[in-house]
Amino acid sequence: MKLATLRMDDGLHVARVHGDGYVDLGKGDVGELLADPDWRSRAAAGGTYVERRPGDLAPVIPRPGKIVCVGLNYRTHIAEMKREVPRHPALFAKFPEVLIGPYDVLTLPPESAAVDWEAELVVVIGQRVRRADKASAQAAIAGYTIMNDVSMRDWQFRTSEWLQGKTWEATTPLGPYLVTPDELAPDATIQCTVDEERMQHSTVDDLLFGPVDLVEYISAMVTLNPGDLIATGTTGGVGHARTPPRYLRDGQTLVTEIYGIGAMANQVRCETT
Repeated sequence: MKLATLRMDDGLHVARVHGDGYVDLGKGDVGELLADPDWRSRAAAGGTYVERRPGDLAPVIPRPGKIVCVGLNYRTHIAEMKREVPRHPALFAKFPEVLIGPYDVLTLPPESAAVDWEAELVVVIGQRVRRADKASAQAAIAGYTIMNDVSMRDWQFRTSEWLQGKTWEATTPLGPYLVTPDELAPDATIQCTVDEERMQHSTVDDLLFGPVDLVEYISAMVTLNPGDLIATGTTGGVGHARTPPRYLRDGQTLVTEIYGIGAMANQVRCETT
């Protein structure tokens, strides 16, 4: 099953993907749907078939309570950044204000000259969980979506803490859909292209700490609730690690894709005053 959050004339609607269109399940968003313990039945219910433009897709979880991100979680990215393999997940956070839709314009903030791409698989929590074991961690995963953890490298590396380079407002595409776990192959391809040039390409089974591991680890510290997001980290191929470094520029198109979930395509524009 694939679920989406649609922008409609009267606000956000939650929908199930059906062919080239959607079954409108009514007002709300996918995050609100997940808060219902019976969300699977509601998601499978009947509704009105609608067709929408790509730009009508909102971030699939528009207002997550938490966005927990993992750094250095693919061996290829660890190597290119010249870091040691971590013994434990390296965690940081984003705030909900960072999110944009999967086809929205990505506006480059004028304060940064080093805006980089990071294709990521995202775990979406579907039920409340605290101090999970493997079985309860697996059961808590409603599904998966895609994020591009767009990063301001010149701000990120001002200090040893990464938050300031990672949570820039309206710079993080999320979507296009939530797919239930049965829809995603364990070795699904993940990739990122800039103007059709492939920058990142790997498979999600190359994660150092997998989705279940991360739910276990994070839920030891804090309760995870329906609609919370865990961005699992990026693979090798980021612009900052290239020689010379490469960053996003005005007029480019950033495409982030995971086979089985879908693709996001964001036009890159400089902010105008």
